[in-house]
Amino acid sequence: MADGPAPIHDIEFTLNGDSVSRTVSSRMLLVHFLRDELGLRGPKIGCDTGHCGACTVNYDGKVIKSCMALAVQADGATIDTVESLAGESGDLDELQESFREHHGLQCGYCTSGVLMSAKFLLDRNPNPSAEEIREAIHGNLCRCTGYVNIVKAISAVAHGDSGLALIERLNREHATEVDA
Repeated sequence: MADGPAPIHDIEFTLNGDSVSRTVSSRMLLVHFLRDELGLRGPKIGCDTGHCGACTVNYDGKVIKSCMALAVQADGATIDTVESLAGESGDLDELQESFREHHGLQCGYCTSGVLMSAKFLLDRNPNPSAEEIREAIHGNLCRCTGYVNIVKAISAVAHGDSGLALIERLNREHATEVDA
């Protein structure tokens, strides 16, 4: 049997809140499609075997490693990458800011995948324990930080101790005092 060109498929899906329609090869991995065809740089290519988690995305309400999915499987799906976290002006969101504040990143290669795992956790469990945080990020390898500061950063967001959360809480308290 000859190894000819891979069949192509038309797909439509939602990516970071926007509708996307493309034609893709049936053999293309989702991570390569996101990076090479759509120009996203958040999902990293670390292993292409599902071990490192650098390519983690949120896919139809689940956390997946995008190197373990084919691009054609995105048809009809809703996918969020780390690019979805930034505000309209490109500002860091609370979780990203907490990683910066608590030194939850060093080289940064794993950070987008860890952020997506953390976002998934916090969306479902806004007050996780340290053990639940560690469990949520267990599929994301980080060779630089030792995870302590990553867990601190996620915990700070969960418990309202990150810089942005603290400012918002103080503003609410001040507004309440002014109204009283």
